[in-house]
Formats: sequence, C-alpha cells, structure tokens
Amino acid sequence: MPQIAQLGEFYASQIFWMLVFFGITFFVVGRGMVPKVMDTVAQRDKQIADDLAAAQKAREAADTEEAAWRTRENANRNVAQGLIAEARTKAAEATAQRLAAAQTGIDATLAAAENRIAEARRAAASQIEDVAADAAGDIVSRLAGLSLDPNAVRSAVKETLAHG
Repeated sequence: MPQIAQLGEFYASQIFWMLVFFGITFFVVGRGMVPKVMDTVAQRDKQIADDLAAAQKAREAADTEEAAWRTRENANRNVAQGLIAEARTKAAEATAQRLAAAQTGIDATLAAAENRIAEARRAAASQIEDVAADAAGDIVSRLAGLSLDPNAVRSAVKETLAHG
C-alpha cells in the first residue's frame, strides 16, 4: 500500500514541524511570558506584604495614639474631678458661713424675744401683785371692815406669792 509507504516521509516531516512549533511555543511562553507573569505575581506578593506591614505600623501608631489620648483624657478627668471637689468644698464652706451668720441672727432675735418675754413676765407679775394687793385690801376692808396700810398688804401679798 502506497499510503503506508509514504507514512515514513511525512511522519518525519510532521515530527520535525511539531518539534519546531513546540520549541517556539516553549521559548515564547516558557521563556518570555511565564517569567513576566511570575515577576508580576512576585511584585503583587511583595506589594501585599508591604501593605500589610504598613497597615500593621499604622495600627500600632493608632494604638499608641489611642493610649496617649486615654492617658490625657484620664488626666483631664482627674483635673475636672479635682475642680469639682474644690468647688463643692468652697460651696460647703460658703453655705456653712451663711448658716452661721443666719444662726447668729436667729440667736440674737431669740435672745431679744426672750428678754421681751422676761420683761413682760416681770411686768405681768408686778401687775398681778398690784391687783392682788388691791383685791386683798378691798376684801379685808369689806369683810372685816378694817382699813389696812397698802404697803403692808403689798408686802404680805409679795411674800405669799414668793413662798406659795
């Protein structure tokens, strides 16, 4: 068969061209494109690693800044609490002074009122002695028909009121 006899001639030629085509493909793709793709992948990996490192540094800087902020905030809070405590102390002292002044005024008013009451008692007691002496003198003069010395009647009434 002649078709089989020609197989050797064409087969060797096809193998040759196949090796040429695969060789060109190997050099174009294997030696030209793959290294560029690998370089691109390596650059992306490096860029990702650099971005992660920068993000970690930024996180650490943010944590440091937050810690400093918290420290400042706590210091400011302590200062504010100190100011509040100082204001409370001053207000308490001012209130105590006002209360002391008011108490002094109340005590003075109370002492004056007690003096007026004592004076009114003395005046009332004096009037009671006068009324009692006049009544005793009238009773003795009506019942006994005697006329007594008003000073004697007053001293008797005073002695009776003093001793009961």
